[in-house]
Amino acid sequence: MTARKTLIALITLFVFTLGGLFAASAHEVRPVYLEATESTPGVWNITWKQPIKDGARLKIDPVLPSECTPEKERRILTGATIITRWQTACNLGNAQISILGLDRTLTDAFVRVRKLDGEDISSVLRADAPTLDISTAKAAPVADYVRIGVEHIIFGFDHLLFVLGLFLLVQTRKLFLTVTAFTVAHSITLGLSALAGISLPGAPVEIVIALSIILLGAEAVHLLRGQTSISARFPWVIAFGFGLIHGFGFAGALAEIGLPKGAEIMALLLFNVGVEVGQILFLIALLCLKWLMTRLLESSVRPAQLILSYAIGIAGSYWVIERLVSTFA
Repeated sequence: MTARKTLIALITLFVFTLGGLFAASAHEVRPVYLEATESTPGVWNITWKQPIKDGARLKIDPVLPSECTPEKERRILTGATIITRWQTACNLGNAQISILGLDRTLTDAFVRVRKLDGEDISSVLRADAPTLDISTAKAAPVADYVRIGVEHIIFGFDHLLFVLGLFLLVQTRKLFLTVTAFTVAHSITLGLSALAGISLPGAPVEIVIALSIILLGAEAVHLLRGQTSISARFPWVIAFGFGLIHGFGFAGALAEIGLPKGAEIMALLLFNVGVEVGQILFLIALLCLKWLMTRLLESSVRPAQLILSYAIGIAGSYWVIERLVSTFA
């Protein structure tokens, strides 16, 4: 295969990969949350939180034992989340809870059961294991927050495209310093939100995140055309500034599942570790791809990088429009 044909093939791969990002973004990846708290012997208060996508709730439902008839059901809408609360009287403490519909989404379900005797049980349910047996379940597996963090960054395509923009904008020797600045910044606001209750409205945060992607795409285009800017000279400043906003975006996902009682700081730390692991894996994959293209092609990879930079800007623009429509519709 000639260098020209190889370049065309790789550019096509880039385009199809970005198309996959658009397709996958139609799926919701934020975890759903189910909490059952025993208020008096045999009486349970149930809280069910699930995201809204394109104005409709996801087709995911909790399945409790048939004798657990819901009473005093009430539903409220907060931002992009539906919260349903009800009460039920049954022997839920030794039963099974399932989440129906996980196989139709990319999301996980975080289930928490708090018994009257003080026992606190938590579990992350997934498409291949959607059922929790309360009678045999153990205490909260805090280590699951590492996986939640990894999955959130790997399937959080807006965050990934921001990292990809940094990859295109920053020289390799400055790349990890820049990404570290991004990590430190989003860890600060994530911690403030999760532990101190400091937050920003979800819709504006998501719009600013999309705008940050447009900015990096445009700056990468300018750089590849021989121009320079503050973003190119001081990328860690831009990464840190927008990282503070992205941290509130991470906090929105973490708020859906909460932090296990008595282990809040450890769970938050592990979630951050998971996010960082996901970012590093993504960067390693990008560096390997760049090395492979450099070895295979006799000509410059700049045309492929330029096309990808434009694609990043287009993706960011699409998300801005989509989120503005969702906010004001």
